Amino acid sequence: MTLKKTSFFTAKIFPILLVNFIGILGYSIVIPILIFIVIDLGGNGFIYGILGAMYPFFQFIGAPLLGRLSDKIGRKKVLVISQGGTFIAWLLFLLAFIIPKTTLWEHSSELTGDYLMTLPLAVIFIARIVDGFTGGNVSVANAYLSDISTDEDRNKNFGRMGASTSLGFVLGPAVAGILASTILGEVLPLILAAVISLIAIVVIKYQLKESNPCAVDTGKLKYQSFRRIFQVEHKNCYEEGSSEYANTQGKSFKSILKISKIPLFYSVYFLTFLAFSLFYAGLPIYANTILEWNATQLGVFLAFSSIVMIIVQGPVLSRISNSFRNETLILVGSLLLAAGFIGLSFNSMLIIYIANALFSIGNGLMWPSFMALLSKTGSKSLQGTIQGYGNSMGSIASMIGLIMGGLLFEVIGTMVFTMGGAVFLIVSGLMISYWFKGRSANQISETVV
Repeated sequence: MTLKKTSFFTAKIFPILLVNFIGILGYSIVIPILIFIVIDLGGNGFIYGILGAMYPFFQFIGAPLLGRLSDKIGRKKVLVISQGGTFIAWLLFLLAFIIPKTTLWEHSSELTGDYLMTLPLAVIFIARIVDGFTGGNVSVANAYLSDISTDEDRNKNFGRMGASTSLGFVLGPAVAGILASTILGEVLPLILAAVISLIAIVVIKYQLKESNPCAVDTGKLKYQSFRRIFQVEHKNCYEEGSSEYANTQGKSFKSILKISKIPLFYSVYFLTFLAFSLFYAGLPIYANTILEWNATQLGVFLAFSSIVMIIVQGPVLSRISNSFRNETLILVGSLLLAAGFIGLSFNSMLIIYIANALFSIGNGLMWPSFMALLSKTGSKSLQGTIQGYGNSMGSIASMIGLIMGGLLFEVIGTMVFTMGGAVFLIVSGLMISYWFKGRSANQISETVV
């Protein structure tokens, strides 16, 4: 009799979960202290908002390029490139604390407020640009997980990936708060973020096995040109009978959109990130101005959300993923998210925490199930490209949502959360439409047979 492995971290996926956790931990460490760094270096809320938009904007440009590159030279090499960019970005961050606080220009207006653009602040902008452009590690990690997952464990694996993300977001801000209270202040969390990034590179280099069977071994080539180094001439590797590969050899966005279901899935990707960006832009203002929370109360609220998601994305999703279809879990999760968003608009501590629980359960069910569904779309040789363009959809939505969220909250207050709920009702409608279309297609197929 053979024993079935039920361990949360199986040997096959542990390295990529560890890489994802380390990356998120390093990223989330800076979240609680960034606003204080910006203000101390001469910026204000307006500059903080623009700085926040730099990462998703350049990720929008870089993620598809890295995703396509991972289809050609392999996931492992591109993950090293991505983490290398993150490490350089943290070094630039630290450089900003060493160079003199020279004023490059100053500005004052009703729209932007008063701010100084100093040399250290400009260096931090460069750091966020570098990190954003090489920030395709999420899409490449998802492509890697798609490569090593089977239909039986796909939902479980993406649930575990989500749990590792949530765990990183729980520990990162907590660690930052503790370290920032030491004599070194904000410098110590940044040093730790750089060290964590370096550890991630080592883990990828020595613990992660290449997952893409179509990758070209660039180590055996003579480095004669840039095209030879990055193997632009992709080798002929595709599944037999795969029409998607034949129709998408150029791997342009237009050609990827021709793959069945991709336009719908990219719409869901965009709408999901739009709603969450409205939430993350409005929540700090809501907590500070209306609820009158301090940083600790807000941290507890976010930690509670992350802990619920860890439970749902880990053991709960592992148990129920084989009993329910991805489409069902996405629909239920979207409806719970809609209810959670709407509940956040009530000025009652009890209702807000109930809404937080609904929000977190919905997110824990919906997003890993959606990523598992997306990972089954198209051929394996296109997963890096598909995930990269999906990441770009999220980046565009994040830029719009982060800018709109703060502005809308000033005008309509907590109704901005109701708008987020309405967005998830639209997502639910799209999934219901997808379900009925799939059912109709199956009925037609059975009739023909």
